[in-house]
Amino acid sequence: MFEIKKICCIGAGYVGGPTCSVIAHMCPEIRVTVVDVNESRINAWNSPTLPIYEPGLKEVVESCRGKNLFFSTNIDDAIKEADLVFISVLSNPEFLAEGTAIKDLKNPDRVLIGGDETPEGQTAVQALCAVYEHWVPREKILTTNTWSSELSKLAANAFLAQRISSINSISALCEATGADVEEVATAIGMDQRIGNKFLKASVGFGGSCFQKDVLNLVYLCEALNLPEVARYWQQVIDMNDYQRRRFASRIIDSLFNTVTDKKIAILGFAFKKDTGDTRESSSIYISKYLMDEGAHLHIYDPKVPREQIVVDLSHPGVSEDDQVSQLVTISKDPYEACDGAHAVVICTEWDMFKELDYERIHKKMLKPAFIFDGRRVLDGLHNELQTIGFQIETIGKKVSSKRIPYAPSGEIPKFSLQDPPNKKPRV
Repeated sequence: MFEIKKICCIGAGYVGGPTCSVIAHMCPEIRVTVVDVNESRINAWNSPTLPIYEPGLKEVVESCRGKNLFFSTNIDDAIKEADLVFISVLSNPEFLAEGTAIKDLKNPDRVLIGGDETPEGQTAVQALCAVYEHWVPREKILTTNTWSSELSKLAANAFLAQRISSINSISALCEATGADVEEVATAIGMDQRIGNKFLKASVGFGGSCFQKDVLNLVYLCEALNLPEVARYWQQVIDMNDYQRRRFASRIIDSLFNTVTDKKIAILGFAFKKDTGDTRESSSIYISKYLMDEGAHLHIYDPKVPREQIVVDLSHPGVSEDDQVSQLVTISKDPYEACDGAHAVVICTEWDMFKELDYERIHKKMLKPAFIFDGRRVLDGLHNELQTIGFQIETIGKKVSSKRIPYAPSGEIPKFSLQDPPNKKPRV
C-alpha cells in the first residue's frame, strides 16, 4: 500500500491550521506543510502569537513546529513535494466544534473519508485511512463515496442547527406562558430518543459552518427541484434570525421603548466561548439592531481583537457611513464597558461573566439597571442580582415578577419582528 510521508494543506485557517497541526503532532514521521496566500497569517502561525485562539492549539503547534510541521507561502513547491494534498480538508469533511477542536481531533467520534469508486480513488482513501490510524481506532474511520461524504457534512450541521432553532422557538413560547425553557430542555433531553445535546436556548447560533451548510443544503435542494425540502431547511435559518430580532426587540421594549443615545454594554463578541471567531456571531446582529436605533455600544470580549470587531460592524450590510465610529467603543475590560451603562447585554457565554463583581457594576450603572442574558450564563445568580437591584431579562424565562412602570406620552413605534429595525433619523 502507498505510504504517505509528506502532506500539504492548502488553507491555514480555522480548519486547516488546527487539523494539520494535530496530524503532525500525532504522526511525527510525516512532514506536514500548511500553505496559504495570506503572508501575514503564515507569519502569525510561525510566531508566538497564533492567528486563532483554540484551547490546547498553542501547545500542539509548539511541540512540532520546525520539526515536522511547517507554515509557508510557497504553495507550488509544497504541492509538488506532497504525497497527499488537503484543500482546507474538504476531501475529508471535518466535524470540529470551535472551542473543543483539539480534543475533537485527538479523540473524534468518527473520521469520514469520501473518495471516487475507482481503483485510484480507493487507493487514496486507504492511504488517508492509514494516516488517521496512527491514533484513531479503525472502527471509527468511515469510508464512503464522495457524495455521501459531502452530504453527511451538510446534514450533520443542519441537524445540529435545527435542534438549536427548535429549542429557541420553544423559548419564545416559554416567555409567553411562564415556563422555563431550561426545565423544558432538561425534561425532553432525558428522553433517550432525543438526548440532551444542543438543547441550550440562546440568542441564536453563529459560526462559519451552521448557516453556510444549511444554506448550501437549501441551494442544493432548490437546484435538484426539491422545493418542499428547501423550504423546510430554510426555516431553520429564519428561526435563528427571528430569535436575534426578538432579543433586540426585548431590549428596546424593556428600556422604555427607546435606546436612542443610551449606553449599552455588550459582553462577548465571539460566536461562542473559547474561540476568537466572530463569523456570523449573533453579537454582530444584536449590535446592528441596537445601532440602527441609535444606541451607544461599549463592547468587550476577552479574545476578539478590537480591529476584528470594528471590521465586522463596519460591513456595509451591518452599518452605514460613520455609524461605528460614532456609536461603538471597544472596552479593555468588562467593568469599563459597564461604567455608566443603562443595560448590560451578554451575547457570549464566557465563563468569566459568571464571576464578575456585579455589585461593583451596579453602583456604576445608570438606574434602573438592566441585565439581558442572551446565553443563560447567570441562571444561578438571579436572586442575588435582583437583591442588588438589577432588572433581569433572560432567554426563555420570565425573571422579573415586577417591571418598572412606564407610561409613554404617545404611541412609540417599535420595529417589526419580521424585519430588521429601520434606522432612526438623527436630529
